Parts: sequence; structure tokens; C-alpha cells
Amino acid sequence: MRNFVLITALIFCSLRWTFVSGSGVHIVTVQPGEDVTLQCSNISTSPTHTEWFRVVNMTKTSCISSLFGSHGQASFCNGFRNGKFNMSSNNTSVFLKITQVDLSDVGLYFCGFYVNKHTVISNAVELRIQDLISTILGGLAGLLTIVVIILVLKIWKLQKDDLNYAALNFQKKVQRNRRPVTQRELEPHVVYAATR
Repeated sequence: MRNFVLITALIFCSLRWTFVSGSGVHIVTVQPGEDVTLQCSNISTSPTHTEWFRVVNMTKTSCISSLFGSHGQASFCNGFRNGKFNMSSNNTSVFLKITQVDLSDVGLYFCGFYVNKHTVISNAVELRIQDLISTILGGLAGLLTIVVIILVLKIWKLQKDDLNYAALNFQKKVQRNRRPVTQRELEPHVVYAATR
């Protein structure tokens, strides 16, 4: 049965993931180190054998885990028995929890049900890790936008204040028969005016 499921998975890879249930690929993006729980709809009306698979780079298909019914104990395939994965189920959904996601967990996950002597793929979830560079650049872009807005508002306020107040400087009238008074001896008279 496991070989039949793997062959079925490869056929679905070549068909660009057109699934029996009509659903497309759901994309889940997480930060490195976060936990994530993937979910697929339980399409079986009675207890059945369910499996989670992962396809990496559209070429390598790996069995992750299998479970019979919603109250059974999950068994894990080779390479996935490290406690990082946990499979569970209820009457409506099948879950795969992945703890501390890292780059090696990236791929296309899908669950299959053994129904009426056939393997049926329910839906697929593509797990992605958010690019750290994109996160940093996005944060910097947001910060720079805020700084530019603050500077524009400050400049606008300074220009508005300059228009509202004008200072005028008057000098004493110099008598013609005397020598001109030096600049240091000037008595400035300042008049302030406000405009609206």
C-alpha cells in the first residue's frame, strides 16, 4: 500500500498538484524556530488509515507518519522519529504539528486517506520559512518611512512659523554734518508683526 501511495504522490507532482478534492495548495509561511500545525480535511466517513507525506523540490517524496482512526497512536516513518513531528486527528481534520521549524522542514506536505481500497489525497500545504533578509528590509523600510514623515512635518512646521512672524530692524537717521556712526553704535529698534 505504501508504494501505491508514493507512486500516487509522484503522479500528483507531475500534474502540478491538481487534487481529487478540488482544493489547491495552501501556503503557510513561518519564522525560523516557530512551531506550526498543518491541517487537512478528513474526507473519510469511517475510521481509516491516514498518512502525511512531504515532497521536497518536487522530486523527493517522504513518508512522515500514519494513523488509523482519530484516536489511534501515530507511527512515524524513518527520519521522522525524532519528536519534532506529532500527528493527531479528530472527526473533521488531520493535523501534523512541527516544532521549531527550520530550513530542512520546507516543502509540500499532503495527507492521504485509504478509502474503499484506494488512496485519496485530500489537500496540500506548502510550508515556507519567511526570509530573514526580507523581514529586516521590510522593518527598515517602515522605519525610514516614519523618519521621512517626521522630517517633512518638522520642515513644514518651521516654514509655517517663518511666515507667521517677521522681524524688522530700523536704524537711526544719520545727520549729514557728522561722520557716519559705526555699526557697533547702532541702536536697533525691532518691530514684531504676526500675519495670518
